[in-house]
Amino acid sequence: MASNFQKYLKKTCCLSEGGNFLDNRIKNVGVLALQGAFREHINSIKKCGANAVEIKFPDQLKEVEGLIIPGGESTTINKLMNKYDFKLYLDEFYKSGKAVYGTCAGLILIAKKVVDEDFGLGYIDVEVERNSYGRQIDSFEEYITLGFDENKKFKAIFIRAPRIVSTGSGVDILSKIDDNVILAKQNNVLVSTFHPELQEDTRIHEYFLTMIGKA
Repeated sequence: MASNFQKYLKKTCCLSEGGNFLDNRIKNVGVLALQGAFREHINSIKKCGANAVEIKFPDQLKEVEGLIIPGGESTTINKLMNKYDFKLYLDEFYKSGKAVYGTCAGLILIAKKVVDEDFGLGYIDVEVERNSYGRQIDSFEEYITLGFDENKKFKAIFIRAPRIVSTGSGVDILSKIDDNVILAKQNNVLVSTFHPELQEDTRIHEYFLTMIGKA
């Protein structure tokens, strides 16, 4: 049975009857491919019917209309971003209003503040604590409610997950576990503390696709 969100996408000509994303404005969605779970995000984007591009060099950002910064090792990704001079290009991409989605380590990299760290690009007004739930062995799964589709639970997978410890007044909270924010949006930026790309349910990637082209 189609979820309320999928019915909405079909009604607005964003999904075919087979469930693929059909918005003609969408050309290419980039996934930062320096380190981490970028291949899984690429697979999820393709399942939605959109084009996915591995972003390995800064000038490739000109080819895409949305960007996913995946989970992985935030310190390693940050070093590689510095090595390849990504930050200036990312700032231009974000300031142009193009959609950005950071998952896990990607959230850490684009947060306004990171506890006890000196990086954070400041694209979304949240403060984040790294590895807040513990080590790899402390990874867990939780069925959560999505603010944009409350009809069906979503299986969220947390792996060495960060914790959002505070949010600014302009941040929309899309999901929580107890009092912990785990999915949030501010203007053209979406973030999650978990890994939606590690399962078959593509609703969060579909939601991200609806953000593209709204600058």
